[in-house]
Amino acid sequence: MSNAPAQHGKHEREVDYLRAKRGLMSWLVTVDHKRLGIMYLASVLFFFLIAGVLALTIRAELLTPEQDYLTALQYNQVMTLHGAMMVFLFIIPAVPAALGNFFLPLHLGAKDVAFPKLNLLSFYVFSAAALMLIGAIIGGGMDTGWTFYTPYSTTTGGMVTLALLGVFVAGFSSILTGVNFVVTVHKMRAPGLTWDRLPLFVWAIYATAVIQILATPVLAITVLLTSLERIFGIGIFDPALGGDPVLFQHFFWFYSHPAVYIMILPGFGIVSEVLTIHSRKHIFGYKAIALSSVAIAVISFIVWGHHMFVSGQSELAGVLFSFLTFAVAVPTAIKVFSWVATLYGGSIIFTTPMLYSLIFLWTFTIGGVTGLYLGTLSTDIHLHDTYFVVAHFHYVMMGGLVIAFISGLFHWWGKMTGKMFHETSGKISALLVFIGFNMTFGTQFFLGHQGMPRRYYAYLDEYQLLHQISTYGSWVLAAGFLFASWSLFTALWNGKPAADNYYDGLSLEWQTQSPPIEHNFHDTPHVHGSPYDFAEIDKSIEGYH
Repeated sequence: MSNAPAQHGKHEREVDYLRAKRGLMSWLVTVDHKRLGIMYLASVLFFFLIAGVLALTIRAELLTPEQDYLTALQYNQVMTLHGAMMVFLFIIPAVPAALGNFFLPLHLGAKDVAFPKLNLLSFYVFSAAALMLIGAIIGGGMDTGWTFYTPYSTTTGGMVTLALLGVFVAGFSSILTGVNFVVTVHKMRAPGLTWDRLPLFVWAIYATAVIQILATPVLAITVLLTSLERIFGIGIFDPALGGDPVLFQHFFWFYSHPAVYIMILPGFGIVSEVLTIHSRKHIFGYKAIALSSVAIAVISFIVWGHHMFVSGQSELAGVLFSFLTFAVAVPTAIKVFSWVATLYGGSIIFTTPMLYSLIFLWTFTIGGVTGLYLGTLSTDIHLHDTYFVVAHFHYVMMGGLVIAFISGLFHWWGKMTGKMFHETSGKISALLVFIGFNMTFGTQFFLGHQGMPRRYYAYLDEYQLLHQISTYGSWVLAAGFLFASWSLFTALWNGKPAADNYYDGLSLEWQTQSPPIEHNFHDTPHVHGSPYDFAEIDKSIEGYH
């Protein structure tokens, strides 16, 4: 780790955003994007904890082939709550709403987002949606799976309607946040910060925001129609009422496949920032990485049908969706090759955020490559609805987004809080997470290939060994997350003060105070040069030296 001297120019240190105002109300009515980012961060980490406990409950039940702790209904309820909470209350909002809210204006040299009050509204809309989903849990839960497939979700008991309305309300928060970010990127950039100089984190958040705006209304309409069908018996998706359940799948996956990139694109942005700073090298293929984010956003809207190869769609549609699935792999591969090329010949510093980003390269690449098996018609027929799909999904979502998210937390923790974490415990957490993750989900590829169906709470004896390895791995993984939490949160009390530019970064967030002052910058920064040109470290930003 390199600790650069604080760079204030003619300005003295000011009171930071955490201490500029006092009292609970100053947080509840704040329009400061940094405080809202912290509030989102606390919320999504809480839901990650709850969803993680539910996941450990699932793995504990699967330790033996017989029914141990949960009945079949309880197992399905726990699985549904784990999936719905993890997807809608953690993975989708984690990076855009938390780290995106905090750092997007800092990366742009702006003093806030374009619509600060709209930003506050989006947080309270998200909170209302979370309360509705929590109410569904307290009221009896639901056992539909996080996808809410019809006609089961329109006919079964439980608190499905309240959960669906919670997802509907959460969509408004995503849309409001996306609109705010798009306008902020277009209108709030510092002088000289042209499109070809934007940090790659900004490109990733921008592409994510576009998907949020365009795709989320489709999900909102779908879950609203499902709710109306449950309440009034309207025949939209239920074939007993003249509806079409396959129509639900088309609507749901038209949103939910782009949602995969709502989840993963911000992680790409984080990894791009971490790898270049901690290898002290200009990012390889800047324009290719930036434009590949946009390409992924565009292609993601036309590949939803690969989730429906066994739904009865035509052979021609299956072939077309299979081809388009391969097409979306191209811009993703561009990113992976660019990251590896960035590492090649770099002066790599194995800090905790760097280790997590290297773990990301391993796990996400496995997740991406195994997706090609599911995008191939012949192999998908065999692997559909097996643990192979579970493993692939978790290698992409957890091995991708969650690992990148943790990397970003460690990377920017000192900037956010003003305190540095304990490096050794952070590295131990990375080792435990790497071992535990691959034990937990790597074995599930073999389970799926051998025919183990997902969503079963009991199974044949021949699958027991692999299930046991997976469950033991989940305990190691949980220990890794606990170590990471301990490393980060104990820093709040006994961490060393963070220098303003403790990683010698060149983008604008590193030119502010740690933690930043309430209005981010004393003066409007004027940018000259790339945020990744480490050879020009003293010339890239004007107004701070």
